[in-house]
Amino acid sequence: MSNLYSFDESKINWNPMPNVEHAWISILDIDDTAKIVDIILKFSANEKIVLHKHRSAFNTFVVKGEHRLYGIDGELAEIRPAGTYTVGSADADPHQEGGGDEDVIILFSLRPYDDGLIYEILDKNQEVELAVGFNDFKEMKELFESTG
Repeated sequence: MSNLYSFDESKINWNPMPNVEHAWISILDIDDTAKIVDIILKFSANEKIVLHKHRSAFNTFVVKGEHRLYGIDGELAEIRPAGTYTVGSADADPHQEGGGDEDVIILFSLRPYDDGLIYEILDKNQEVELAVGFNDFKEMKELFESTG
C-alpha cells in the first residue's frame, strides 16, 4: 500500500532535459506577463549535470532526495536536503548539480532579467557553449506537448 502523503514522481510527465545528461524536466507553467518559468527537475543519483551558470533570479524547493552542488573543480560545495527552500540570483560562479544517493527532485521558479537569459551551459574552458532563455523554455514546452 502506498503512502498517500508521500510524493509520487510517477505522476509527473518527465522529459529528458535537452543538452543536459542525467536530468529530466517537467515544465509546469510559463507566465508570459510576469516572465516566470516554473519547472520540476530530476537529477540522477550520484551524477553531475553539465557545468553551467545561472543568469536569472530563481527560487528552488527540494521536493525529494538530496540536491548536491559542486564547484568548478568538481568538489562537493553544498548539500540541500529535502525541504530546503533557496532564493538565488544570477551567479558568477559556474557549478554543477546532481542528486545524492537517490535521484533528487527540485522545484525551480525561474525569473529572468530583462535579457531573458536563464542559464548558460559552459564547456571545459568555461566558455559559453549554449545560452538558454525564457523563449527557449516556451519552445521546449510546445515541443513536449506536441510529442506528448
